[in-house]
Amino acid sequence: MKIQRVPSKWAKTKVILQNQSLSLYVPDTRKYDLNVLKEMLALYAMVYIKPDRGSFGIGVMRAEQRTVILSPSQQKTEINVTANNDEREQQEAQVLYILRYAKTAEVFFSPEELHEALQKRIQNRTYLVQKGIDLLRHQDRPFDLRVLAQKTPSGAWETTGMLGRVAAPQKIVTNYHSGGSILSVNTLLKNHMNPSETLSTINQLKSLGVQIAGQLETTYPGIKEIGLDIAMDQHMDMWLLEVNTLPSIVVFKLFPDKSIYRRIHRYAVAYGRVKARKSPYTTRNRQYTKA
Repeated sequence: MKIQRVPSKWAKTKVILQNQSLSLYVPDTRKYDLNVLKEMLALYAMVYIKPDRGSFGIGVMRAEQRTVILSPSQQKTEINVTANNDEREQQEAQVLYILRYAKTAEVFFSPEELHEALQKRIQNRTYLVQKGIDLLRHQDRPFDLRVLAQKTPSGAWETTGMLGRVAAPQKIVTNYHSGGSILSVNTLLKNHMNPSETLSTINQLKSLGVQIAGQLETTYPGIKEIGLDIAMDQHMDMWLLEVNTLPSIVVFKLFPDKSIYRRIHRYAVAYGRVKARKSPYTTRNRQYTKA
């Protein structure tokens, strides 16, 4: 059977939301329009705007709503609690809207201006707006986690790999293809929790990989592998950012423990994603026979 791929993030999100227990992991996600943008910025102050179809973090943007205090000269100032009444009357609160993408930041003075700038980048494509998560950080750079779940040769789902992705300096996405760094989950979590909590978190991630795969399979019976992008916030809560049905597997070659990739590759061979590697002994035997 051909491996089923589901490119639409929105379609996958809707299937996951049908499961009440799994829906708790999904941050507020909606189809983009101006009213949705205004409402979600008012609710969360930070949102991510991402294409419904696409990978590698391409096209992902972040919008923020901030209130700053401006002096009459329009320069940003700190609120001075000792300022006299005349000085306080001269200070004015100003709401700003900041758009970030790649290493660029633009500032706007209304959601309409922000929307106009976004429309130039979105054009006629479908985009989603998602509640922004204040990610845990490693060396002052945000990171998220990738969890790989695959169909085993016996037909069951199994979480076979997980890794951490640390954003490149000044980047808003963590993807390896966008300059992010790959580290082990243990390395990233050890500064945020003790060994017992880390083990519990890893077990929860493994379970979540299998559960999400099973839920998606109810609608998409031909899927064989998924990659979950998991965010952890400052309260150590997990959030499912999105699911990829064509996840990268070669990145797991980077780890010293080669048994992880060997198992991933073996499962991928079993369900037909990759071809089995030829044994060097087979080639030698063939040459010997010809001789």
